[in-house]
Amino acid sequence: MDMGICVASHVGDIDYVVRAEELGYSHAWLADSQMLWSDCYATLALAATRTSRIHLGTGVAVTGTRPAPVNAAGIATINALAPGRTFLGVGTGNTAMRVMGKKPQRIREFDEYLATLRPLLRGEEAMNDDGQPIVHIMPDRGFVNFEDPIPLYVSGFGPRSLGLAGKHGDGAVLGAASASALGGSWHMIEAGAREAGRAFDRDAYYTTALTTIVILEEGEAIDSDRVKSQCGAMAMAGVHFAYDQFRNFGHQPPNSMAGIWDDYTALLATFPAERRHQRIHGGHNCWVLPEEERFLTPEVLGAVCMIGTRDQLLERLHALADAGLDQMMILPNFDTRYDVLEQVAEQLIM
Repeated sequence: MDMGICVASHVGDIDYVVRAEELGYSHAWLADSQMLWSDCYATLALAATRTSRIHLGTGVAVTGTRPAPVNAAGIATINALAPGRTFLGVGTGNTAMRVMGKKPQRIREFDEYLATLRPLLRGEEAMNDDGQPIVHIMPDRGFVNFEDPIPLYVSGFGPRSLGLAGKHGDGAVLGAASASALGGSWHMIEAGAREAGRAFDRDAYYTTALTTIVILEEGEAIDSDRVKSQCGAMAMAGVHFAYDQFRNFGHQPPNSMAGIWDDYTALLATFPAERRHQRIHGGHNCWVLPEEERFLTPEVLGAVCMIGTRDQLLERLHALADAGLDQMMILPNFDTRYDVLEQVAEQLIM
């Protein structure tokens, strides 16, 4: 299985991607959220000039903030700098959109977007929303690179979005962290391909899951201060997402959050409703706000992150590989990211 990193895009932190390449990580996925981090394409351009082997792409580019031709041109520009090792991950961007007070694209819009995007990534003509043909009319002289393929990886978590990953994608970005959950994801992906009449080869389809990993020391508790310092932000991002689903759709939280839910929702209720969309995602996937530290229970940490001894983690990774997962990408806390990068490389990358 490949091991990649997901990066909270930081235009001044290119050394992190460079070190990941040195340690043998296969992919660097630069996250896209305008009101949280640096611009992902600017950061990718810098990373492309300082690396030579690691695959570089968006993790994931948000469809609601850039028209399809803009994302196509952006990643084709990176492909000119890092030919043959560029990919495009795309998704509707729950956090990126909601932190701006906007809604993610609906499934129908996402479907239409992907249908437009896919030919553009090959330098071919597509149709815009008004039925007008669009194509990059100056693809030569190094402005962009469509000659080296740019794989399209579609982010999906539910049946319909995973169906679109099967319909349009060369691969999928998943939330599955267990072999049983991955089996369900495959069913949805293949159903989408089948409904679209697309010939589907599971062996040629590339799947990636997002989590973070903490390797326990002998006798260490799953909720030790060190564990929380390395993966607490990822765990809280899971809580933030569950609250968004609860707030916007009435979805009940997963069982792992039952013990914190009343306290957590009461905390957020103290913030003005018109600004709550900003507060929900505070510290998103970088650090944990002090008042949220108490929500990092063993149940919350274990449900969202991969935490265990080296042998336990290797067993889980092998099971995921056997179930068809091609890559695990990790997104540790910002302040401890280098520690996690080194530990996972030393003990798990083989």
